[in-house]
Amino acid sequence: MSDDYQPIDCAIYSGYELAILHRTLLRVHWRDADGQDHVATLRPRDLRTESSKEEFLIAEQLDGEPLKLRLDRIVSANALHPEPAG
Repeated sequence: MSDDYQPIDCAIYSGYELAILHRTLLRVHWRDADGQDHVATLRPRDLRTESSKEEFLIAEQLDGEPLKLRLDRIVSANALHPEPAG
């Protein structure tokens, strides 16, 4: 797996922004740095760009465990439903 960051499509980035704004749970499939596949339901919290120009989704698993996923390693992300306010 390449370590060079590949920017993602703006429409996909906007979808993550909307999921954060609307508190929408996401079912996310991603590959880690070792090429291992993972699938989990996540609470997206923020998007972050680091000094290396890599972009990340900051999220939590349903048990509260924090995750930082590099956007170009996300294979798919499907909206489930918004979380109740409160």
